[in-house]
Amino acid sequence: MVRAFPAIVTIGLLGAFACGGSGGSSQSAAPGATAGTAKVDPATAGSIRGKVAIEGDLPANAAIPMNSDPVCAAANKDGAKAESFVVDNGGLENVFVHIKDDLGAKYAFETPKTPVTIEQKGCHYVPHVAGIRVGQPLQISNDDSTMHTVHGMGHSNQEFNFSQPLAGIKNTVSLTTPEVLLPVKCDVHPWMHAFLGVVNHPFFAVSKDGGTFDLKDVPPGTYTVEAVHEKLGSQTQSVTIGPKENKEITFTFKAPAS
Repeated sequence: MVRAFPAIVTIGLLGAFACGGSGGSSQSAAPGATAGTAKVDPATAGSIRGKVAIEGDLPANAAIPMNSDPVCAAANKDGAKAESFVVDNGGLENVFVHIKDDLGAKYAFETPKTPVTIEQKGCHYVPHVAGIRVGQPLQISNDDSTMHTVHGMGHSNQEFNFSQPLAGIKNTVSLTTPEVLLPVKCDVHPWMHAFLGVVNHPFFAVSKDGGTFDLKDVPPGTYTVEAVHEKLGSQTQSVTIGPKENKEITFTFKAPAS
């Protein structure tokens, strides 16, 4: 794939976060807080596993008319639908699950250099929900033969907005502060949405495979674990894990009243 118009968009810190649609929250440390220096001991680390369930019948995902862009329409000949609700075997997928506590203030974690990638394929963002570490590169590419714009509407992170007029273009973004969830949209194609969970530690996952998730290598302690969905808001649980313990938990979201 051709790499054209390379760009780095640096995202600055704006202030306290209030996520209007998702019900999520920020992990930002208190003013003046410093990064931690402790190391997680793999000999005592455990895990927090579980499932995100749904109670009741969710509304059907809306059909998306794409006739305004022949390229998008051709890539979705069987029709396209919104991606807000993905349910498999009673489990809700595309839920961002993370430890809400500011573990970056206690522990030192190496920031991954490998980018998290979001592709624009068939006029959809792929994946629809992704997790990323503070400072880790976010690479966004256009795989479609039509123009897209990438508009990140951060609250704790500064907004970014750039166009990708040709297939093969890639841009790289750096996010500087935790934010759950950060919405991304395309200003050309209003049905295109993605959501980012930006955290300062590695203990996060996006529910998949029937709503399951696994937070690995968690040090012993008591934590607030949060599950955030783009439409259904957020839930939290207090979880205590001992050395080498694998704790199982379940989040249950209720379908909105019809």
